[in-house]
Amino acid sequence: MARIVVGIASSHSPQVSTPADQWHVHVDRDRESPYLDFNALTAASKHDIDDQLAIERMREKDAACQAAIAELARTLEHAAPDVLIVIGDDQREMFLDDGTPAFGIFHGDSIVDASPDPSAMHPSIRLAYWAQHADSPEDYPVDARLGRHLITGLVKDGFDIAAYTQQPAGRTIGHAFTFVRRRLMRERPIPIPMVPVFVNCFYPPNQPTAARCYELGRALRRAVESYQQDVTVGIVASGGLSHFVVDEAFDRSVLHALETNNVRELKALPSETLVSGTSELRNWLVLAGAVEGCELDVLDYVPAYRSTAKTGCGMAFARWSGPRTHGRRLETAAASA
Repeated sequence: MARIVVGIASSHSPQVSTPADQWHVHVDRDRESPYLDFNALTAASKHDIDDQLAIERMREKDAACQAAIAELARTLEHAAPDVLIVIGDDQREMFLDDGTPAFGIFHGDSIVDASPDPSAMHPSIRLAYWAQHADSPEDYPVDARLGRHLITGLVKDGFDIAAYTQQPAGRTIGHAFTFVRRRLMRERPIPIPMVPVFVNCFYPPNQPTAARCYELGRALRRAVESYQQDVTVGIVASGGLSHFVVDEAFDRSVLHALETNNVRELKALPSETLVSGTSELRNWLVLAGAVEGCELDVLDYVPAYRSTAKTGCGMAFARWSGPRTHGRRLETAAASA
């Protein structure tokens, strides 16, 4: 029978793969964003984070992020799963207006990092290209048999899962997934076979609720445990936490709920808070449901501010392994029904 041996969650923002000395290039993108009123945000901040923007402080934060990613890579290497279920969102990379599923699973034999043209990207995104795409198209092996089993199990469990065996022509798998290959698998010559699980984090009108994401994770665990092949499985959630405006209080409250296994609070997170880049927390919620009952180790939380508008990313890095030995479950039976 298949078994889950490790859970990993990591921020994947381009900022985390950009040297601190060049974080200012991401600020140029913030100023241009139609989703941010940069001047109003700057005025509201009253420059109360100026000390966070000193270059030495940003270098310290960058170093902390790199150390946490390296530790997660070592964790994955030590766990050595036979297959990796990667939970990530798509930012108009593979899914466009011709169809964006709330949840989807790819179960072809391989999926392709198509190596998009870097010259078409914003300069700040090009800085992190090395962490998101190979220099030439690269096939990622997929455990198609497990992928199909997961789809079948989730449908039986009441989830409508979009199933894919082919990529739309000319489109790449998203950076939520390629980040896992490029940074968590490091320079591994042959990638661990993956099963890509897509969650529509960003784009209305069909983003799933926090509760639905958590329950998907529980169902995903049941599906893995019902798989009769003797394989070990790792699960990775890619993305998060708060961005493009950093919200430390929100991030810390979510991490505390994860640490204390406060399922009620996690499932009650309002969709109004899961917007913009912060919406990638949905990927973490799926993972949390899948590894419920396992011990959580938050390696680090780094509020990586990059401007006086408090733009940046709440970088978080965590791993789950072994049964939980402390804390208590805070969800009633009625709430879990």
